[in-house]
Amino acid sequence: MDSPVPPRPTEPRPRRRDRHGRGMRGPVAPPQVPLSTSRSESFRDLVRDSVDRLERRWPQLAEVDFMVMEVPTPQDDTVPLGSSVPAGKDHPARILIYRRPVEIRTKNRDDRALLVHEVVVEQVAELLGLAPESVDPRYGQE
Repeated sequence: MDSPVPPRPTEPRPRRRDRHGRGMRGPVAPPQVPLSTSRSESFRDLVRDSVDRLERRWPQLAEVDFMVMEVPTPQDDTVPLGSSVPAGKDHPARILIYRRPVEIRTKNRDDRALLVHEVVVEQVAELLGLAPESVDPRYGQE
């Protein structure tokens, strides 16, 4: 009994498993543990915590857009950790926090949370035209 050989497909089939017939069997960590969140998600959470802390004291910050960007656009020799853009006719005021420069300057999550809060306070102070100590009395003490 001869069976005909099927023609070779012109397009490669997508692999569902690795070459040994095995593959990922499930997620590495359940969704409720910190391992399952990415670095960018945990950084956004740090920024959001800092903003929530400041919005209780300064309700006008609810109209400000807080954004996280990976890296700043190249301007000169210095690398900023954040920047603020005043409100315009067609856009609200914005505060940008740059994730990679902040991560490079910190060693662990606690240091990162402290630096993120300092950067947010500095940018809010610049936007409001105030001293950082008046925006957050604990600025520089932690």
